Amino acid sequence: MQRFTKPECQTCPHRKNPLMSCCSPEELEFTSSNKTTHYYQKGQYIYQEGNHAMGLFCISQGKIKLSKAAGDNKEQIVHLLREGGVMGYRALLAGSRYTHSAVALEDCVVCFMPRPDFLRLVQANQQFSMSLMQLLAQTLGLAEERMMHLAYKPVRERLAGALLLVQQTFQRDDDALPFRIALGREDLAALVGTAKETVSRLLSEFKDAGMIATRGSQITILKPMRLQELATMYD
Repeated sequence: MQRFTKPECQTCPHRKNPLMSCCSPEELEFTSSNKTTHYYQKGQYIYQEGNHAMGLFCISQGKIKLSKAAGDNKEQIVHLLREGGVMGYRALLAGSRYTHSAVALEDCVVCFMPRPDFLRLVQANQQFSMSLMQLLAQTLGLAEERMMHLAYKPVRERLAGALLLVQQTFQRDDDALPFRIALGREDLAALVGTAKETVSRLLSEFKDAGMIATRGSQITILKPMRLQELATMYD
């Protein structure tokens, strides 16, 4: 296991995320004292679909995909998250099992807040609870939009939209342009809802059209506006 410095909530660069920004200094100190922090290698599960929800996960470093098992041993990626994102809150509030798995897309550092501490914040901090409801509503809206796209948009347009979603999710404000990321064809196929072979063929077409460049698993977005036009063709 790689050595890393355990982040403190009071000084965490992501403490201004929608949930933790609602916490008082005393609540941040309490959370920091009671949480645990774990390192995950690329491809490792943070939690698995069907397991009981035991706490809230906050991403300190790295990129993570949330995916569901589909038929024929395939997966469907339902959400992408980067550092500062939180996971597992819906199952925690429902007192149910996880409806998806969280998997590291690269080496990650993730903090874990036990369920009793999470519920204590929900009950004691009204602003935290309101922010949590807003986050739930936003996630539901994105899920509904994604369901409509999967049902009615052709694969080509869905792939263009998926590439833009990856850029929107993972690009930092200080990143050099053009945006590039290492993302496997399997993950793109799971995000789009199609076969890996179809993704490979369409990526080659996008490359020939000058919209992207590829080198192995690395994809560089050269013309985001052209991808945007393609992604919204049927809106």
